[in-house]
Amino acid sequence: MKKTGLLFGSFNPIHHGHLILANYMAEFTDLEEVWFVVSPQNPLKDKRQLLAGYHRMALVRLAIEDHPHLKATDIEFKMPKPSYTIDTMTWLEEKYPDRQFALICGTDIFKSFHKWKNHRVLLDRFPFYVYPRPGFGLGDFERDPNIRLQKAPLMEISSSFIRKGIKEGKNMMYWMPQKVYDYILEMHFYEK
Repeated sequence: MKKTGLLFGSFNPIHHGHLILANYMAEFTDLEEVWFVVSPQNPLKDKRQLLAGYHRMALVRLAIEDHPHLKATDIEFKMPKPSYTIDTMTWLEEKYPDRQFALICGTDIFKSFHKWKNHRVLLDRFPFYVYPRPGFGLGDFERDPNIRLQKAPLMEISSSFIRKGIKEGKNMMYWMPQKVYDYILEMHFYEK
C-alpha cells in the first residue's frame, strides 16, 4: 500500500507555503506522495475572487511539475456539490485500492471539525497528519490515536495576501514559483 497524503484546498493561488508544507510531508514523514486536492468552492469562502477550477489546476500543475512525489487531482470537480471530505475519501479508496490515504491539515481545522459530515468516521478510518497553526490547538481531538502532529515549518503566507498584493500592483514574484507568477501576470488574474 502506497501511503499518500491529501492536501485539500482552493489554491487560489498556490504559493510557497503550500509547496513547503507538501514537500515537508513527502520528505520528512512516512508519506510516499502528497496529492493536492483542488477544491471547486469552499462554502465558507468568498467566491468572487476564486479563479475557475481549470486555471487553479493549471497553476498547481505548473508549481509541482518538477517534483516526483507531488501530484494534483481535480477529483472534487467531478463530484456532486457541495463536496464533502468523507465522500472524496471514499471515492479515492475505491478508485485506488493500492493506496493508503491520509489527510494533511492544520490545527486550525479542529476548531470546527465537529461540524464536518461524518467527522468521527473520517478520524476513525484515516490518519491525520497535522501541522501547527499559530493560535490553534487540537482541542478535544488532542489524544486521538489517528492524529499525528508534525513539526512542519510555520509559514505565514496566505493566498488572500497574494491576491491583494497583485490587485495593488505589488511585485509578488517571491511568494510563488516563477512559472506560476508568470502565468498569473500573463492572464491578468487578481488584478481587479
